[in-house]
Amino acid sequence: MSNSEQILDFKAQLELQDTTFPMLQILNEEGKIVDEDGLKRAGLSDEKLVELFKSMLFARQVDIRSMKLAKQGRMGFFGPHAGQEASQMASSFAFTDEDWLFPGYRDLPQIYAKGWPIWKGLLWSRGHQLGNEYTTDDGKPINSWFPQIIIGAQYVEAAGVALGLKKRKKDAVAFVYTGDGGSSQGDTYEGINFAGAYKAPLVAFIQNNGYAISTPRSLQSAAPHLAAKGWAAGAPSIVVDGMDAIAMYLASKEARAWAVAGNGPVVIEAITNRLEPHSTAGDDPLRYRTKEDIEAWWKKEPLVRMRNFLTEKGLWDTDKEEAYIAELDAGIDADIKKANNVEKQKISSFIKNTLEVPSQAMAEQIAKFESEGK
Repeated sequence: MSNSEQILDFKAQLELQDTTFPMLQILNEEGKIVDEDGLKRAGLSDEKLVELFKSMLFARQVDIRSMKLAKQGRMGFFGPHAGQEASQMASSFAFTDEDWLFPGYRDLPQIYAKGWPIWKGLLWSRGHQLGNEYTTDDGKPINSWFPQIIIGAQYVEAAGVALGLKKRKKDAVAFVYTGDGGSSQGDTYEGINFAGAYKAPLVAFIQNNGYAISTPRSLQSAAPHLAAKGWAAGAPSIVVDGMDAIAMYLASKEARAWAVAGNGPVVIEAITNRLEPHSTAGDDPLRYRTKEDIEAWWKKEPLVRMRNFLTEKGLWDTDKEEAYIAELDAGIDADIKKANNVEKQKISSFIKNTLEVPSQAMAEQIAKFESEGK
């Protein structure tokens, strides 16, 4: 084939795209190791493997309890995350306290992993001011942005902070999450492109969970792999089994090392699945998915794989899991009680919180509402 024939072979280009991104997998659907070298490269001790699984159980229990609270009218907005415990918790497990997290609204578990109390997450869902204080229970600041509601906007914000970390010569990176729907937003590409142009230390996750609200992945983009979007920005990009906690940890660990060394951003597409509604705001997934499809994904979800793997190694059993879930529930109960006991905001407090120094008109409104006890 001549050079011109090869260059102008459009069909071959499309076929090449389809095979360029092999999926990284270490733990298969049955919880069996299929890449021993990958397991060794991950470097997770037995203690760390159990710690990782506990973080995933924590995320699942938060999801279960949050869904119950939402159905009872005791929680505001909530984006369920069951099925994404590996893509969320195993990835964040590879980062440090010094790294800056930029979550989407479905990514509260990663903020909790940094030390943000659940009671503040509950207040955030209810629109309370204290829900936007990103500190630990003892007041220590945590390096996390707020859960971004504007789809994809966190990528632009993360790129800016990543550049700041580079200019300040920090041994840290920014890591950011969006979904497959978010990858269709201009902000997502702009953030990756900016980081690529300035070789800013950014690790960008696209959690390909199958659906952007009700739009299936197949209708969002003709690209065979969403990771390919990173190539347009000069960023190394990979596809990872997002239901495999060990693969997600390894990919994230290696991506962080690459970025913090001054090589620029990395894009990771995690193939996962959202097993519940898009949000508690009236979404019914059975309007755009089949029951059989959802049930099939439940059988290969992240907790099943890690539970089988750890049980086979003699590191986990039913008694340990029941005891740990009881411990988690007790902690969540305490956080719910604390959130419920926080003084409710008044109209006057909303106005006070708008500007540090209120205008004359605002000061008059504050005085008026306070005189009315509002």
